[in-house]
Amino acid sequence: MALYTHHLPSWKKDEVEDIKKHAKEYTLIGLVDMYGIPAQQVQQIRRNLRGKAVIKVVRNTLIKHALDDMGGDMKDLTKYISGHSAIIFTNDNPFKLFKQLEKTKTKMAAKTGEKAPEDIVIQKGPTSFKPGPIVGELQQAGIPAAIEGGKVKIRETKTVVKKGGVISAKLATVLIKLDIKPMDVGLALQVAFHDGNIYEPSVLSVDEAALLAQIQLAGQQAFNLSVNASIPTKETMAPILTKAVREARNLAVEAAIYEKDVVDAIIGKAQRESQVIKGLVKE
Repeated sequence: MALYTHHLPSWKKDEVEDIKKHAKEYTLIGLVDMYGIPAQQVQQIRRNLRGKAVIKVVRNTLIKHALDDMGGDMKDLTKYISGHSAIIFTNDNPFKLFKQLEKTKTKMAAKTGEKAPEDIVIQKGPTSFKPGPIVGELQQAGIPAAIEGGKVKIRETKTVVKKGGVISAKLATVLIKLDIKPMDVGLALQVAFHDGNIYEPSVLSVDEAALLAQIQLAGQQAFNLSVNASIPTKETMAPILTKAVREARNLAVEAAIYEKDVVDAIIGKAQRESQVIKGLVKE
C-alpha cells in the first residue's frame, strides 16, 4: 500500500484503489464541482453521461490521497480540489468533455448569499402583479416600481447585481416572484488531466462559432495572399493565371501593343478617347 494511504481504514483504502483503477482504464481524469446540484439532477446527469463518462462521488480527502498515490503530474490536480469535488473519468478529449458538462447545466432560482454568475438585469415594463405589497418589495430590492393601469410596472431597466456580486435575501425573494432564474446549476469542470497535460476551464471554454469564423477568415486571407503574391498552390493556380491574363491584356491595351487578342479593345479605347476630344473641341 502506498505511503499516503497506509494509515487509512480498509473501506477508505478501497475507495482510493477504485479511483486509481479507473485512472488506468480511462485516458482522461478530471475534477468536477457538485455544489448545489439537487440529487434528482445528479441522477439525470449520470444517465445522460452513461457510456461517455463515469462520475465517482467520494470525499475530497480520498481524492487527494488517490492523486498523491499516483504521483507525478497527477499530484498537481490536488490544488484544484475545492467545495464538493467529485472525480470524473472518460476517454473523450478535454474539450468534448467540457462541452458535454456545459450541457448538463440548467437555470435555477438564486439563493441568499450566492454570487451572481453574470450581471442580473431587470427589464422595464409591466408585470403580472396586482397592486399590493409587491411594490414595496421590489423597491427594497433596488428595482424601481410603480402602479400603472391597475398593474405593477417596472419603470426602468435596472442592473440589480453585478457579476460576482452577492445576492441579498430581499433580491433572491423578488427574483423568484419575477420567475428569474440566474443560476447555472450543473457539473462544473474544475480541471482535466489528459495525455500528460492539465487543462483548466478557461482554456476549454471555446466559442466554436467565433473560432470557425476566425478559421474562415484566415483561409480567405491566405488565399488572397497566394493570389496577389503569385504563390501557386493547387487551390490558387487557376485564379493566379486568370489574374495574370487580365493584367497582361490591360497592359497591352494601355500601351497599344498590337496583338490579335487585344486589337479590338485598343481600337475601342481610341474611339472613346477621340469622342472625348471631339466633345472638348466643340465646346
